Amino acid sequence: MTPRNEAELAELIAARHAARAPLRITGGGTRVQMAHLAGDDLNVSGISGVVTYAPGEMTLIARPGTSLAEIETMLAAEGQALAFEPPDMRGLLGGNGVPTIGGVVAANASGPRRLFAGACRDHLLGLRLVDGRGRVLKNGGRVMKNVTGLDLGKLICGAHGTLGVLTEVALKTLPLMPERMTLAIHGVTATDAVGLFSAALATPYEVTGAAFHDGRAWLRIEGLAQPQLSYRRDRLLGLFAGREVEELDGPASTALWRDLRDGAHFSGTEAPLWRVLVKPTDAPRIAAALEALGGATSLDWGGGLIWYSGPGAAPAVRGIAPHATLIRRGGLGGAAFPPQAAPVAALSQGLRRTFDPAAILNPGLMEG
Repeated sequence: MTPRNEAELAELIAARHAARAPLRITGGGTRVQMAHLAGDDLNVSGISGVVTYAPGEMTLIARPGTSLAEIETMLAAEGQALAFEPPDMRGLLGGNGVPTIGGVVAANASGPRRLFAGACRDHLLGLRLVDGRGRVLKNGGRVMKNVTGLDLGKLICGAHGTLGVLTEVALKTLPLMPERMTLAIHGVTATDAVGLFSAALATPYEVTGAAFHDGRAWLRIEGLAQPQLSYRRDRLLGLFAGREVEELDGPASTALWRDLRDGAHFSGTEAPLWRVLVKPTDAPRIAAALEALGGATSLDWGGGLIWYSGPGAAPAVRGIAPHATLIRRGGLGGAAFPPQAAPVAALSQGLRRTFDPAAILNPGLMEG
């Protein structure tokens, strides 16, 4: 099923609601390994195109099937970007689809710059969607000053299509920083790295990326001019006295953070891959416990995000890291998302009953 517009989508979902017939919602097809779902495919890639883009107001409105590459190219031509740095999951999941803006918003997909600029949902101004009854709903505004009322976007962004199917999203954009530099600190442990991240992020020098893998920690700074970056670099270097520090400029820095954003360390394999949210100061302990299962880890968001690839059934992994989401199954069954605490589960179920009473939209996807 491939509706071409919002009206066709609403009619289709209304009919499925009446028949209580489940649907698997897809777009560009880059996140298909997240879960094994029942139902017929509902592909929204045909609902595409940029509705409006106002560089002067730094706002963008697009339909969900619009490719992320098209949007990024259009923004770059005006010296702007999506500040939350959405990742491209194809390398991790082995897919050949096309990342779309609808998939980004539905998954709240956010890259390394999240620790500085916030997540996707923090840049969502408004949206339109069709809920599980076939009703067309809209919320928020098309410009920053008009966002009022219940912020439904906070619920929809990250719900993976379980509350409704997006038909339009409004996002704020920000200037694209033309200059960037990365400080690579060699020969450090995860504990060292988190200590360095904590010190650097507590400064006013606007670190926009803080990641660690295989004995190396990276800190990124970005700006409008090299003199500005040089000043911030020199101040940050003062925190790393006695350590081996390498400087990466321009293309080398860009390529490094693209790989970190897209999880290149864990591409090219079919081993299970977990995304773990933790308190940064707990990251070294949890990463070490996960590595004891026989796999490898990587840190991002200053230690707030751990990637773990390797053996271990869900009970073993979640016994160490309760907030672990299975991104690449690698033969593992069971729920992709971690179980919710009873009060949160009751609230989530209540929301789903409101938006999708027949439970036809990606049924079972968010169940723990």
